[in-house]
Amino acid sequence: MSIPSPGDHPIDRAALLERDAADPLAAFRDAFDLPDGLIYLDGNSLGAFPRRAREIAERVLLQEWRDGLIRSWNDADWFTLPRRIGDKIAQLIGADAGEVVMADSTSVNLFKVLNAALQLRPGRKNIVSERDNFPTDLYMAEGLAQMRGQGHQLRLVDRPEQIGAALAEDCAVLMLTHVNYRDGRMHDMARITRLAHQNGALVIWDLAHSAGAVPVDLKACDVDFAVGCTYKYLNGGPGAPAFVYAARRWQLTAEQPLSGWWGHATPFTFDTGYRPEQGIGRFLVGSPPIVSMAIAEAGIDLMLEATIAQVRAKSLLLGASFIALVRQECADLDLGLASPEDADVRGSQVSLAHPQGYAIMQALAARGVVGDYREPGILRFGFAPLYLRHADIWDAVATIKDVMITHEWELPQFSLRRAVT
Repeated sequence: MSIPSPGDHPIDRAALLERDAADPLAAFRDAFDLPDGLIYLDGNSLGAFPRRAREIAERVLLQEWRDGLIRSWNDADWFTLPRRIGDKIAQLIGADAGEVVMADSTSVNLFKVLNAALQLRPGRKNIVSERDNFPTDLYMAEGLAQMRGQGHQLRLVDRPEQIGAALAEDCAVLMLTHVNYRDGRMHDMARITRLAHQNGALVIWDLAHSAGAVPVDLKACDVDFAVGCTYKYLNGGPGAPAFVYAARRWQLTAEQPLSGWWGHATPFTFDTGYRPEQGIGRFLVGSPPIVSMAIAEAGIDLMLEATIAQVRAKSLLLGASFIALVRQECADLDLGLASPEDADVRGSQVSLAHPQGYAIMQALAARGVVGDYREPGILRFGFAPLYLRHADIWDAVATIKDVMITHEWELPQFSLRRAVT
């Protein structure tokens, strides 16, 4: 859809500076080490660097590893780290202590809970998801269905309103991402989970673009399983370990297929046979990556020091200002709004559409406005409220306007595709 012209109340930078002066989250920006002159609008892909991450890294590397060596599994409490951080993440997603554990990657965790859910629904064969779900989720479901055979299949719907009909047809598991990675559209978690349960299916939610960005209440929504990453809005660092949630009601019966020693009931008895832990720990596999896991705690702690209500309130203001300013400043510049107009069904990002979106985004990055690009033709701008200022939105849109008016994006270097977009 095209972005219409501005209304009768134009926005100016002074008004946004006033909003920054009254921002209850303003002090959190100093907790991050951001390059001078950079407007970072890619926290929905990789969060910024928390200053305390350096302190944690030095402690883990120099005190716990260098000096403590093997003793640190006990003395520095490395052994319980996946559960301890999991309990912190639980507070951010509406789960109870003992229902979340930090482990592996989102993709691996999805494989675990998909298998567990299918085991809990014997006789049913369909995994239902959206065609526009994040590809790795679909790949994992497709691969698992092929491995299980016996008629298991991944069934994709093209529109949210088709989910109900798909659930009615032998669905074992509904697997959705709460906030869409491409356009930021957000599902009604409570309504869809209830609909799936009414049809006898279990539900898995991917929270990669939700955790730390929008309110999530897994317990209130009666969710069965969930997965998510920590390197986006939780600012855990590149490739930081992910997390997995299993409702307590399923923990004694859920069978995850990766039966590694860390998920054993008593790993240091070194039994020959496998006995899963009687709780969330059964979703662990191998020895945890202590250094990256410990560093990730810095960003998670910062999010806990804020409140998700404040984070969401500021996110809504940032997104609304961005859309309004693009309308006001770029109405005739061939940019389309790819995200939902309704803020209640939009996560913490706004996506714009343009056929030459990749080159435009590279030109913006060269000017110090960093977002990212997704096919086909989508420019993504993520709003991380802990370190983004309201005035940054004005400056970012001013740069977008100038890049579009001058056609700077047509310079040949901006069309050269790099490995990561």
